[in-house]
Amino acid sequence: MRDSIKAYYSLTKPGVLYGNALTVAAGYFLAAQGNYSLSLFLGVFLGSSLIIASACVINNYYDQDIDAIMDRTKERAIVSGKVKGHRAVIFSIALGVIGLALLILLTNTLVVILGIIGFITYVYLYGVLSKRLSTHGTLVGSISGAIPILAGYCAASGEIDIGAVIVFTILFAWQFPEFYSIAIYRFKEYKAANIPLLPIIKGMRRTKIEILVYTCLFAASSLSLTFFGYTGITYLIVMAIVSTYWIWLAIKGYFTDDDDRWARKMFRFSMISILVLCIMVSVGPLLP
Repeated sequence: MRDSIKAYYSLTKPGVLYGNALTVAAGYFLAAQGNYSLSLFLGVFLGSSLIIASACVINNYYDQDIDAIMDRTKERAIVSGKVKGHRAVIFSIALGVIGLALLILLTNTLVVILGIIGFITYVYLYGVLSKRLSTHGTLVGSISGAIPILAGYCAASGEIDIGAVIVFTILFAWQFPEFYSIAIYRFKEYKAANIPLLPIIKGMRRTKIEILVYTCLFAASSLSLTFFGYTGITYLIVMAIVSTYWIWLAIKGYFTDDDDRWARKMFRFSMISILVLCIMVSVGPLLP
């Protein structure tokens, strides 16, 4: 029983799930500006998390042919036979239905719409179509990846305003250097799986240019929260330090003779940067 539970749990891609859930919370706390509703927060946090988990499970089901080729994914539950494909689909449907029900009951119409759009974008537009057909798959995936923070924000605000646009842009921009870094140090695996990622199709120089561009966009959009009055000077200072270091690290990519090592550093710092961002976005409205 324990092994079975672990196998089903692994299908939700816990790393992806928890990361996205963290951004949902951050978006909510930013928009709430200290005026919190427990039922509303739990509704958007749990509902969005279950929909994200549902999308991850169905993505596991669809990607089992690719996963069987790549070293880092060949032990996933469906590929290894720990969970049958049809049972994974049923599991995904159950998670999605419960998650959507929570959004309908405890949040607002805008959040429900965003939840549906996020699911369709990730599962179909990204997973089924663009990921396998175009270098623009990262762009499509970044749209779906930026929706959780937007849903959290809109749960509290009830509208798409300038703050919503900013937090969406922050998460959208963050995903390019994060994922391109993985694509660089996992280059051989993605190439063997015939995934048309930017480093494979356009080369390392083009990829490094885009990493730097999107790192700068992340910095600009992150800092703009203070300039539009959503956060205080404490947030500005912390995010300025984080952003400056990440930009400096991106620039170092042009002078490295070890792309793999550099890309791993970029990826590790992307994890630090998103954690710091979510913490500061959550508490920023309450600090000087």
